[in-house]
Amino acid sequence: MLPQKYKALSDEVAVEKIAVAKKKLGDKIMILGHHYQRDEVLQFADRVGDSLYLSKEAAKSSAEYIIFCGVYFMAETADMVTSNAQKVILPDITAGCPMADMAPIGEVKKAWSDLEVLGMANDFVPVTYINSSADVKAFCGRCGGYVCTSANAKMVLEKLINDGKRIFFFPDRYLSTNTGRTIGIDATLWERARDNGGLGEEEIASAKILAWNGYCPVHAKFSTQDIDDLRERYPEIKIIVHPEVPEQVAKKADLMGSTSFIVQQIEDASAGSVWGIGTEVHLVNRLVKKNPDKKIFIIGKLSCVCSTMNRISPQNLLWVLESLTDGRIENQVSVSENVKVDALKALDRMYELS
Repeated sequence: MLPQKYKALSDEVAVEKIAVAKKKLGDKIMILGHHYQRDEVLQFADRVGDSLYLSKEAAKSSAEYIIFCGVYFMAETADMVTSNAQKVILPDITAGCPMADMAPIGEVKKAWSDLEVLGMANDFVPVTYINSSADVKAFCGRCGGYVCTSANAKMVLEKLINDGKRIFFFPDRYLSTNTGRTIGIDATLWERARDNGGLGEEEIASAKILAWNGYCPVHAKFSTQDIDDLRERYPEIKIIVHPEVPEQVAKKADLMGSTSFIVQQIEDASAGSVWGIGTEVHLVNRLVKKNPDKKIFIIGKLSCVCSTMNRISPQNLLWVLESLTDGRIENQVSVSENVKVDALKALDRMYELS
């Protein structure tokens, strides 16, 4: 829990103190910042990007302490790919991911057991989005499966399908269904906590992709009406969305891709172009500031904030930094060795496909 003395600080004072603590710690730390973080925190990041990129940067670093301004599963991945001598710290240990939480390992194992009872488990390869717990990644590793990102999901799914494999995809229904559509395959929805996913044996036997029914609450807010409203106001607008949006929204968009894809498309766009973006508001607002020569809007009227990312405040960051200067480690995230070994198998298989 954040000590009261930090809760009482204003953002402005916390920011000033962070600068002092970061300078004092020097090369002992690396601060990683996910795109969805608030600007007050992100200004101190040594690297900014999506979750896997940040973990790769941590693995390259010789820093003793990796401060991951993101959510829990991201810190877990960073811990798995860094050395045992490095410590990964999450400024707010309660910053989780609702989507990852929608695939608890117990439910995932039960679903796989259902397939085993039907004699179909060997027909499927488990694939988990990187937005999942270390336990689910390890399960996929043990069962011959893969991890994927939003950037390489199409490559992973397409290669497996072309090799005659069938896929059980965790935990995001929209990433799997939207990606499946791009390679001409309709995914079959597996309902959580229902025997056989609520499906009949024939439905399972004919499915090429089983899509676990999890989702990102931020991206699920976007609607087709949001897109229609923007197109009515700006007929020349181009709509670009993250593949975690609902299927009908993805179908109405002009472009769909990962966070890094969205950033690159906007940066490369011509001056005067008009864009509607379907992703988290902090990233959209940052793109607005960085691209004043373009008109950029978030799709819809709702403020699509990732509330768990937003838990990482300047006060949280200051606390873990000042604790390090005092010789204490707060909020370390550590994955057990047996889980790490199996999870890395799934990650390594993804790299082998690349």
